[in-house]
Amino acid sequence: MKLNHIPLILSGLSLIALTSCKKSLVELNTNPNNSPTAQPDYLLTGAIKTTADSYWGTDNNMNSSLLFVQHWAKIQYTDPDRYIYTNNDFQSLWSSGYAKSIINLNGIIKLADAQATPNYKGVALVLRSWVFTLLTDAYGDIPYKSAAHIEEDLTPAYDPQKDVYYALLDDLKAAQTSLDPSGKAILGDVIYNNNIASWKKFANSLRLRIALRIADREPEKAKQTIAEIQAEGSGYISTNTETAQLVYLASPNQNPISNLFDTRDDYRISKTIVDQLFALNDPRLPIFSAKTKDATPQTYVGIPNGLLVGDASNLGFTKTSKPGTYFTAPTAPAVIISYAEVLFDRAEAAARGFTNEDAADLYNKAVTASLNQYGITDAPTISSYLAQATVKYDATNFRKSIGNQKWIALFGQGLEAFAEWRRLDYPQLQPAVAGVLSGKLPVRFIYPGTEQAINGASYREAVARQGADVLTTKLWFDVN
Repeated sequence: MKLNHIPLILSGLSLIALTSCKKSLVELNTNPNNSPTAQPDYLLTGAIKTTADSYWGTDNNMNSSLLFVQHWAKIQYTDPDRYIYTNNDFQSLWSSGYAKSIINLNGIIKLADAQATPNYKGVALVLRSWVFTLLTDAYGDIPYKSAAHIEEDLTPAYDPQKDVYYALLDDLKAAQTSLDPSGKAILGDVIYNNNIASWKKFANSLRLRIALRIADREPEKAKQTIAEIQAEGSGYISTNTETAQLVYLASPNQNPISNLFDTRDDYRISKTIVDQLFALNDPRLPIFSAKTKDATPQTYVGIPNGLLVGDASNLGFTKTSKPGTYFTAPTAPAVIISYAEVLFDRAEAAARGFTNEDAADLYNKAVTASLNQYGITDAPTISSYLAQATVKYDATNFRKSIGNQKWIALFGQGLEAFAEWRRLDYPQLQPAVAGVLSGKLPVRFIYPGTEQAINGASYREAVARQGADVLTTKLWFDVN
């Protein structure tokens, strides 16, 4: 009888040993210095840096939107400047937006709810709304309703652009409710150094931006949104020191533009904007553009967009201007929303009759704020600039006045400049010299190729609703 129990005893000992072994392996593979729960401050810093890098980096800024709006041009490898792309070229904004930024921001929102830290939730909602705005401005219809569980849904449906903008306005209203300057403090904020009052202004400024995005389609909704912002009372970004931006550090955390110019020499400033700055005697020219390496009659020489490779290189690497050192410096900021932009937006809202503010006064203040942003503070210089007939505000055509000056003020902010140029239709740009779009300019990004392969049904439904997945298909907000 005793012998009959031995196998059972041995089996029990084996089970205990196996369990102990598994426990030991788990303990062995657990870093005692790491928290088992993600910390919201680390997630916040990471989400800001990841999004800013994508927004200000090569694929979505330098090699696409900055070329489309003719702030920059290419002197080597000119295919993108001629609008020659594959759908893989537009993967970056989508993949980083969903797989990195939104997932991290969703994580912050969940932690904030679990830990009763509403200020983290409010900040995350503002940033997530910005990310979704970048995505829908670029592609059009995008997955939004699945945002809360995007990491679990491999085939999310695309929401119409109108629905996305409306949902973002709701999210930003919710963010305002969560944000409380007297509430529990946050950490990890590398935009406003944990100043919640500034985040409330950022939220309202982003709401204003989106309200104007929809203004040509849904003017009553836009007007209602602006009235709600005014009633809420936190105000907008109101000085250059409150501009929403990420100020980069030295290498390896330098500005993506600086990082690229350390090793490559592909880009020059566009002739389009150089010519315009010369025509206006604009004091921002030596800031936006570097002097040519070799002496030239004009000192600042832009190149036409969309030249063939040989034609571009024949202009001379040392006889054409790179973007100015302000933008290629390691610590150059990635601007999200500037004070100047907010003033232009308020001027437009007034011009449309959405507010009782003075459109012309706000326009002059916007131009002044942009000049001040780049260190131009001399009063006679500013007054002389504003007094020019080609700069004075034209109440009969606010789109032209605001569109032309806003295009200059948004220099370097490719994605935002691209959205505003499509919406306001100024300046009236000419297509690339050797462009391949039959005399047209791009008006959107095409969807990433991975969406066709992985999420084909949703992709096809969006294309059927929105129009062909090509660079020349206008998005819902782009009316004119």
